[in-house]
Amino acid sequence: MSSPAEYYQSLPPISKAYGTLCLLATTAFQFGLVNPANIALLYELAIFRFQVWRLITNFFFLGKFSINFGIRLLMIARYGVQLESGPFQRRTADFLWMMIFGALTLLVLSAIPMLWSPFLGVSLVFMLLYVWSREFPNANISIYGLVTLKAFYLPWAMLALDVIFGSPIMPDLMGIIAGHLYYFLTVLHPLAGGKNILKTPMWVHKLVGRYRIGGPRNQPQPDSRTGGAAFRGRSYRVGG
Repeated sequence: MSSPAEYYQSLPPISKAYGTLCLLATTAFQFGLVNPANIALLYELAIFRFQVWRLITNFFFLGKFSINFGIRLLMIARYGVQLESGPFQRRTADFLWMMIFGALTLLVLSAIPMLWSPFLGVSLVFMLLYVWSREFPNANISIYGLVTLKAFYLPWAMLALDVIFGSPIMPDLMGIIAGHLYYFLTVLHPLAGGKNILKTPMWVHKLVGRYRIGGPRNQPQPDSRTGGAAFRGRSYRVGG
């Protein structure tokens, strides 16, 4: 059995970095080192006072130490890691681009007053969960040992649990929207005969290659009618 340090070192780079930053942000908050108001998504301050770091830092705060925080962190450790180690294995640039696209989509959605949230980390984690559920739709998932269901339905089950326990559901819904938009543009639309219009930009490939993030640098893939650059016709795909 591997030690915690060995397990941590074995994690894929993007999921490991994101989970670590989320843990550090909450730890810093608990020790009074960080005021959440200084990293929250406030568009007025970000745009008119040039506090542009808010457009990024808001994704790293998942709330104070609590059961919900632990669940979100475990979602990164399980579903993010499985995505990056499975469908995105040796394709770190594509996984990073998925995260970037999801973050940008959430920033746009949050600009709508009724959808605004000061922290979008929960939504980004939920986006990872949604994409994972579409990539592994037939996996059997047990919820608290009480109910077993197919992974395809897991995002909706988690949404229902948030309703039951009185947690806000808008962050979950925004994550589902961002995840489905990504999945539609990179999988469903190309499978229907359309063009993949969301290919990983070259600058992301260069960034990953320059800093040697992950495994061997993955090269951009040509368009394919079976799934495009980000996904290439795995048998467990769910059709639209």
